[in-house]
Amino acid sequence: MADYHDDLRLAHVLADSADSITMERFKALDLKVETKPDLTPVSDADKAAEELVRSVLQRARPRDAVLGEEFGLQGSGPRRWVVDPIDGTKNYVRGVPVWATLISLLEVGPDGEQHPVVGIVSAPALHRRWWAAKGLGAYAGRSLAKASRIHVSSVSRLEDASLSYSSLTGWEERARLDAFLDLSRSCWRTRAYGDFWSYMMLAEGAVDIAAEPELSLWDMAAPCIVVQEAGGRFTGLDGIDGPNGADAVASNGLLHEETLRKLSL
Repeated sequence: MADYHDDLRLAHVLADSADSITMERFKALDLKVETKPDLTPVSDADKAAEELVRSVLQRARPRDAVLGEEFGLQGSGPRRWVVDPIDGTKNYVRGVPVWATLISLLEVGPDGEQHPVVGIVSAPALHRRWWAAKGLGAYAGRSLAKASRIHVSSVSRLEDASLSYSSLTGWEERARLDAFLDLSRSCWRTRAYGDFWSYMMLAEGAVDIAAEPELSLWDMAAPCIVVQEAGGRFTGLDGIDGPNGADAVASNGLLHEETLRKLSL
């Protein structure tokens, strides 16, 4: 098995670099916010953080490709870093501290698809960070030296499960709102923690199921490896493992098949 310790250390360096920019600009009175063609906001902090991550990667891993939400794909090859400089930009621009930088490394697997092998989710406004590498487990803490291993829950019945999601609009647009509501009624508790927060709480065992109907690779790659290394499962609505679709269902594994059945109705 490949050794990803060096890549994981680099991921922390990248996250530290991004945090320095995003925290400096968080709640800044002169924060500049634009609207992208897809009608989602982008701030000057999003762009600056991604540019800094790219510059560090260019020096440290010049042969690796980089895909970022704000500036697209640069380079090619079997290794690709995927960057979402601020997951939760709407929260960020309103001063809500629930946002994070998502950074992951993907490699081509036996199936020809790229799968995450390293992932880090850094939420500096919450003073939280989570990370994982293939075969090394999932952790939460402030740094590699100050971390605790995390694991998903052992809840095995939907009626005992906590479900997290982002919003109902996407499910309605995908013509799956009734199915999602049926799933939510079957669960013990539902909360819209949203974005990265749903998946990190799942990886820590505080939430048992998380699902979103509209996502991009940069939204999913880092959370995917963290959930998987914490003992959970991360698929699309089609049940295919990994972050290569346009939607996500994550669970502690025990509830996964029943959740997929509910959402396919």
